[in-house]
Amino acid sequence: MSSIFDDLKQTFQRKDNAVVKLIVLNVAVYVVINIFWVFSEFLTLGYWYNLLQLQFSVPAYVNHLIYRPWTLLTYAFMHAGLLHIFFNMLNLYWFGKLIAEYVGSRRVVSLYVLGALAGSLSYILIYNLVPYYQTRIFTSEMVGASGAVCAVIMAAATLLPDYTFYMLFIGAVRIKYIAAFVFFVSFVGLPSPNAGGNIAHLAGILVGYIFISQLRKGNDLGTWINKITDWLAAPTFRTRPKMKVSYSKTKIAVNSNPASNPNKAKNTTTTNGGMPTQAEIDAILDKISASGYESLTKEEKQKLFRASQK
Repeated sequence: MSSIFDDLKQTFQRKDNAVVKLIVLNVAVYVVINIFWVFSEFLTLGYWYNLLQLQFSVPAYVNHLIYRPWTLLTYAFMHAGLLHIFFNMLNLYWFGKLIAEYVGSRRVVSLYVLGALAGSLSYILIYNLVPYYQTRIFTSEMVGASGAVCAVIMAAATLLPDYTFYMLFIGAVRIKYIAAFVFFVSFVGLPSPNAGGNIAHLAGILVGYIFISQLRKGNDLGTWINKITDWLAAPTFRTRPKMKVSYSKTKIAVNSNPASNPNKAKNTTTTNGGMPTQAEIDAILDKISASGYESLTKEEKQKLFRASQK
């Protein structure tokens, strides 16, 4: 058991694995709540189990939300069943890894949080303003990371629309078509019993598109989230402040630590304030023409993205 906790500690000490951290948090909440459910069934603790559930369920009724405002975010870490969490975490892993590789691990967290907040706020707003849904307000509660995950999916599709996934029984599919399918299914599901979930999906999709569009213009909408996560993590994991400052400065430029690998630092050196030179961009474009986009290294992909922000 101690080795499991050691692994978890190492996972949360690393700076470049936001996708794994989010998955671990979701799984941990799922495991704890289901263990509590088993005990509640045997020991007749149904009241306490329901009370625990309410802390992770966002209500559509505003009067209930006043007493549980934290559920605007915590709902995105609770799931209704095994398949629910399995497919959400699978999609988060696939698409989150792309976001982390091309624009940095921290932006996966930004997208997740922004998508979750947009999903819950849109759900509450539409349920209270659209007459079709108002008969469900008093009993409707929403859980699940789908809205947050949809933000990550759409962000990846906006950033790399022609990137290809190989899907079972289907074959090669460009992720822009996966995102379009998710949008269509969510839209036609608006009148369904899971209307709240589909509203959250559409809100997350919109957030993902806006996030990458603004990032290309040099505006990081997740800056405030990064500041909060840094503040929360600092008391626990900041053991060598001087090294942390040195690392973060390097990370902004090349998303790695050149000091630990002189050769790598040499390969990623650029001019013009961290922007790739024209010769570097031409070499990358030639490589794409010869071998395709997937043949690029992580550093080359990051250079290409930085160049697109000019």
